[in-house]
Amino acid sequence: MRTALHFSASVLVVVVASHARAEGDAWQRCGALVGNWQAGDRAKPEAGRGRFSLKFDLDNKVLVRRNHAELPARAGRGFAQHDDLMVIYRTNEGKDVRAIYFDSEDHVIHYAVSIGKDDWLVFLGEARAGQPRYRLSYSPEKEHGVRVKFEIAPPDKPMAFRVYLEGTASHVNNVEGR
Repeated sequence: MRTALHFSASVLVVVVASHARAEGDAWQRCGALVGNWQAGDRAKPEAGRGRFSLKFDLDNKVLVRRNHAELPARAGRGFAQHDDLMVIYRTNEGKDVRAIYFDSEDHVIHYAVSIGKDDWLVFLGEARAGQPRYRLSYSPEKEHGVRVKFEIAPPDKPMAFRVYLEGTASHVNNVEGR
């Protein structure tokens, strides 16, 4: 379900976004988001909502994100639920950060993770022939939140990104890393 993928991918960005403007590399910024998060406005359930967690695993070698999203019924489709898993890890002797995303709709997305313009943390999906390309970006939002921007580029123009969805998520509480 394409809509669920887009909502879930944007939630993915929310989860991995840094909520502090501290200096540091992409791995440190990802680690700053360890905890439980909530997306969506409870006062506006028609907009959808989600919850996710991000925690260290394998002796702090990877970060694991688990997400559950609920999308209300809309014209052309009924109520939808979406679950996904993302593993964030370091490569190249810890110099590079990558992520791999899996969801309940059989999507798999490989991301390179970097710090972009204006201190945004950016997940850039691999360019694959005949497939859209995804870019997830986020920046700190208020004291316990993060602003997320999810963009899609068409298969024939892999750098012509258009904003598909923007939003925020709130940090609910911390989850201890191992």
